[in-house]
Amino acid sequence: MGKCPSCGLWNTFKEIRVAAKAPATAQQRLRVPQAPGLSAEGNAATRPIPLADIRADAEPRIDLRDEELNRVLGGGLVPGSLVLLGGEPGIGKSTLVLQTILRLTDKKVLYVSGEESARQLKLRAERLCPAGTAEIAAPSTSLLVVCDTSLENIFAHIEAERPDLVVIDSIQTVATDSVESSPGSLSQIRECAAALLKYAKSGGPSIILIGHINKEGTIAGPKVLEHIVDTVLQFEGDQHYLYRILRAQKNRFGSTSELGIYEMRQDGLRPVSNPSELLLTDNQEGLSGIAIAVAIEGVRPFLIETQGLVSTAAYGTAQRSANGFDYRRLNMLLAVLEKRVGFKLAQKDVFLNIAGGLRVTDPAIDLAVIAAILSSNVDTAIEGDTCLTGEVGLSGEIRPVSRIEQRIAEAQKLGFQRIVIPAASLKAINPHDYKIEVVPCRRVEDAFRALFG
Repeated sequence: MGKCPSCGLWNTFKEIRVAAKAPATAQQRLRVPQAPGLSAEGNAATRPIPLADIRADAEPRIDLRDEELNRVLGGGLVPGSLVLLGGEPGIGKSTLVLQTILRLTDKKVLYVSGEESARQLKLRAERLCPAGTAEIAAPSTSLLVVCDTSLENIFAHIEAERPDLVVIDSIQTVATDSVESSPGSLSQIRECAAALLKYAKSGGPSIILIGHINKEGTIAGPKVLEHIVDTVLQFEGDQHYLYRILRAQKNRFGSTSELGIYEMRQDGLRPVSNPSELLLTDNQEGLSGIAIAVAIEGVRPFLIETQGLVSTAAYGTAQRSANGFDYRRLNMLLAVLEKRVGFKLAQKDVFLNIAGGLRVTDPAIDLAVIAAILSSNVDTAIEGDTCLTGEVGLSGEIRPVSRIEQRIAEAQKLGFQRIVIPAASLKAINPHDYKIEVVPCRRVEDAFRALFG
């Protein structure tokens, strides 16, 4: 406005910006129990403490009665920790958590559902623990269910019930009144996760958050969500296959190299203690294009079946396809076969499949991949009692792999008679200590001679 309507003077108005009052955060609005060492305002004492005076006792663990889940978590669930479990829709996240807490009959568990009704949870619980089963106890009064999405109400329920474990399914459905946005937005997820973390670290129970993932495969919400929590678990697998893999992408109380494998059944997820027996087929005798690889995921060895198929290109342009294996690494191995070994595959279609629907990133299966491809190309089967492990370099050499003792022991336990390993790995073992025949090879040509004569 140029002219003041009150005094009639020109250019006498001044612009004054008034900052809006910031709304109170969820942490400020909620009554959080204070742990010893915290002041009334909730700030920790700022006096520096010598490192030698800090007690570092072993964290007590809650046994979840699931060998695979306990291994991935580092021995069990730490009291007062915040765990985030992510995975694709329908992969079995809620099923895994529900069947786990159904076993905890000696713990008081509060299950907060923002996606399903109480009746749906009851039907799922009855399906997971059918009559006569001894693996999972029948639903009891130790498991409390509430369907709510308000963070303020969730804290009120926790304060009233005082459970040992809280499960929130899912964090994307929870919202607080202090943030003026819809549930699932970045600000809502960040504010709710921060409030739950403060509650857990201030003497509260352990909290398990179930999270959705976006189309890129990462957990939906701000990246700070993964920084806030103590443990990030990723539940992976293909809905068309029976197997599910549980990985720890972050773990403040244990290793991130552990791996859990489950089998999806009609009555829930069954932990797989020996995945090698499930990933190998019994009718592979006399079939070309099949090689058994000894892989390690995390610190766990298992044997997988590598299937290769080589055929003449039908349309003039050769096709390359890999399922469960890196496509670019497949092209590199094919180039090594053509340049270093002399097999011409430029005018042939090459298809590779890792049986069981697993995706393996261990470079030690390189030798089994090229062996399966060569076996299909020459239509000669590899003996069924032979397995391979080794990384293939660009010059055609077979490079050493890690944990060679565990790989050989796993192959011997499953009844294999011969294993092909890198020659450089002989320095770490004594071949006479094993009943299985150990065949060392320095180059790809040596391995082919050992396999096909």
